[in-house]
This record gives sequence, C-alpha cells and structure tokens, in this order.
Amino acid sequence: MNKLLAFAFILCLTTSCKKGAGTFEISGEITNLSTASGLEGCWLYLYSYPVGTNEELLTDSTISNAEGFYSFQFERAQIEKYKIKYKKEGYFEGERLVYFSELTLEAPNIINLETNGKAWAGIRIINQNPEALDHFRYIKQEGKTDCLECCPSTEQNFYGALDTTIYCINNANEPYSILYWVIGTPLLDVVSTNTPLGDTSLIEITY
Repeated sequence: MNKLLAFAFILCLTTSCKKGAGTFEISGEITNLSTASGLEGCWLYLYSYPVGTNEELLTDSTISNAEGFYSFQFERAQIEKYKIKYKKEGYFEGERLVYFSELTLEAPNIINLETNGKAWAGIRIINQNPEALDHFRYIKQEGKTDCLECCPSTEQNFYGALDTTIYCINNANEPYSILYWVIGTPLLDVVSTNTPLGDTSLIEITY
C-alpha cells in the first residue's frame, strides 16, 4: 500500500500536479500597410484577464525590431484571455484579442499584426460670390472610416458664405475623395487626392 501511495505521489508530481506549468510564447510581425514592410519601433503591450474577472493586467511589453518582429514569453496561469495592444507615433493604434484556448505550449504562437501610417486630406472650400440661400453639399467617397478621428461618411451641408478647410485623417498612401454638388445648380463633381505618410494633401473647391 505504501509503495502504491508513493507511486501515486510521484505520478502526481510528473503529471496532474504540474497542470498549468509551462511557458507560452507569442511572436510575429507587425506590418506597416502604408509601405508593405515591417514596422520598426512599435510598442506592444500584453494584457491578461484572470478567469472570472474583468480585470486587465499588464503582463509584459516589448518593441518591434528593425524588421517589425516582436515576441512575448510568459508563464501559463489561470487566465481567460490576453490582449495585445500596439502603438507608434504617427500610426493608428490597434489591438488583438487572444483566448487562452488558442494558445499552445508546443511551439511559438504566431500572431501577425498590421497598421497604417497616418495622413490627412485638407478639403478647402470657397464660395466666391456667396448668397444667403447658397447650399453646398459633399459626401465622402473614399477614405478611412473606422476610427474615432475619422471624418463622417454622411452628407455634409453648408449654407451661404463659405471659406473653410476641413482636415480629415486617412491611411497614408491611400486616396481620399469626395462627391460634391451645389444644390439648385448643375455643378457636380468628384475630386480626390492621395495622402502621403505624415503629411496633408489638399483638395480645393471654388464655386
């Protein structure tokens, strides 16, 4: 009986009692979609969410190398999910949720990420001979739509005198275009520009 108990104890130490032990690795590349290349110098933060809570705990942080590669190594624990947040000045922030069930201890867990550089379109609108009833309207045709900083995709209306510039953020090296028209006149057109990384490109409209 004593031998049996001793064997069970040793078996526990080598199997079930070690359940939860081990080191996960999450690694991958973060791509700058504006240049189709790896993004160097991007900060990445790994957060964990313990089972049964909504608490967000900072587990680790790292910075991408010259080729855009990053890596996290962390101990297996009672965690429901992880979140990778990443950011770099001049680029859109992003995040990726990773559930515990997606991870393996057998090999690195490859999670590739991507982001775009920031750029702006300046929409310069001038009414040269304004009258009180003039009605100018435009709506975005191309341009970034999935961010808090983004200009609206709905119709924009202006009345009377108008001399303004509206700055709209966009993905770098991508087009930004609007359809505009002046109500009650035949004037209708689509104008566009390409927005270079970190810069502002102007669209000018006079009527």
